[in-house]
Amino acid sequence: MSDSRLRMAVPKGALFDGTVALLAQAGIDVGALAEPGRQLIIDTAEMRFIICKPTDIPAYIAYGAADVAVSGADVLAEAALDVVELLDLGFGRCRFVVAEREGAAEEVARSYSRLGVIRVATKYPRIAEAYFASRGVQVELMKLHGNIELAPLVGLADQVVDITATGTTLRENGLRIVDEVMDSSARFIANPVSMRIDAQRVTGLAERLGRAAAQA
Repeated sequence: MSDSRLRMAVPKGALFDGTVALLAQAGIDVGALAEPGRQLIIDTAEMRFIICKPTDIPAYIAYGAADVAVSGADVLAEAALDVVELLDLGFGRCRFVVAEREGAAEEVARSYSRLGVIRVATKYPRIAEAYFASRGVQVELMKLHGNIELAPLVGLADQVVDITATGTTLRENGLRIVDEVMDSSARFIANPVSMRIDAQRVTGLAERLGRAAAQA
């Protein structure tokens, strides 16, 4: 059975509350989305909300399982899939940084001079690789899934590329930021086909969200 609702992927986690609040501010009925419990799909008269893991959002959009979504710019850059970015929503701001142990600068420099490579731990290998390549620095990347800041402390890596809002966790673990990689915030994105065949609803929703974001 066909369903005429606009399908919107909503990220769990850090961007969830901001997304729901912005939708409500834009006058969109969020139904039970604010407290979904274990439900992963929430239907209203206008929308079908699909609650997803943040890193899966680009795939849901690129492969047509959802028409529109909210996703972090960092997730989009790492996924590098075919989506249309329509709007910077302005919340969920954070930044990618390069960090190393406090006082380790000379040690890292000596290691690079001797070995010709820096060992870098990250959850975001595509972003890290592009950053170091742009600077002509050879790196050995290790993708980790847990607490990235642990890697330099136990000698697993020389540096890390990680995402931070304030840098507090890095400082509390004896790391210092040595460079900025990129800024990130919540973005409103669309599937390219949905953007073409359902442009009125997609752009209309973008405009409503843009007005709400400007008032926040």
